Amino acid sequence: MLSSADAGRVAELMRETAASELLPRFRALAKEDIRMKRPGDVVTVADEASEQRLAVGLAKILPGVPVVGEEAVENEPGLVDLIARPGETCWVVDPLDGTANFAAGKDRFAMIVCLVHDTVAVGGWILDLPTGSMAVALKGEGVTLDGAAVKRPKPARPPIGFVGYKVKKEFDRQLPPAKRRTLGRVSTLSCAGAEYHEILTGRADFNLYRTTKPWDHAAGTLMIAEAGGEAQRFDGKPYTADQPINGGLITAIHPQTLAQVRTLFEAVRMPLLAGLPKV
Repeated sequence: MLSSADAGRVAELMRETAASELLPRFRALAKEDIRMKRPGDVVTVADEASEQRLAVGLAKILPGVPVVGEEAVENEPGLVDLIARPGETCWVVDPLDGTANFAAGKDRFAMIVCLVHDTVAVGGWILDLPTGSMAVALKGEGVTLDGAAVKRPKPARPPIGFVGYKVKKEFDRQLPPAKRRTLGRVSTLSCAGAEYHEILTGRADFNLYRTTKPWDHAAGTLMIAEAGGEAQRFDGKPYTADQPINGGLITAIHPQTLAQVRTLFEAVRMPLLAGLPKV
């Protein structure tokens, strides 16, 4: 559905967009350039300008294919339904992942684009910023990081990963010391794209999320799968881009690591998960 040449055009569009709309605004935002969509959810003029530029460019690569962008969905919530529509093709875009970091001048942010066809992610791109490192995956063709193929490593250490602050607190509080030592360092970068990048580089092994917005995870989970890893909902079903956002997600570069993290997670009573609808 997408040629290697077109996949390259997507990557180039992302680099051009970052150079034009994101990097010049980094650590240069005025107070009026930042606003709250809702408590705890920041948006900036950079998010909006980046998404507009990406939408125009993606329409030239695959004419007629709609763009499900994070900011567009804010104004038109029904757009997200395209991801779950059988036979539909759409782009899923996070124009600035890690907006709160960006707005605070922290250099942990990314740009994410995913192509979904018939509810399945078939292409994924993550541009790590401001380093400029690019990960690209096409379904069935593997994943590359800066042009080099990513291969699944053998587990050789206690798994290092990314979880939210509350999950980390409960891991440290509830797990017996011997069990906690089977898990390595856990932290959060507050940027899903950067965390998937760390997993692909081999510097980390897994991530765990309670909330799974498709523009944050559709591309990254495809990449991990193409490298030989797995992504599962909290109920054990495979992750899909159209799953309920409260379905939860555990992604790991090695199936053995995923099983280990799932066992530890299930051993911890998580007050923050109480009352969630069954999915």
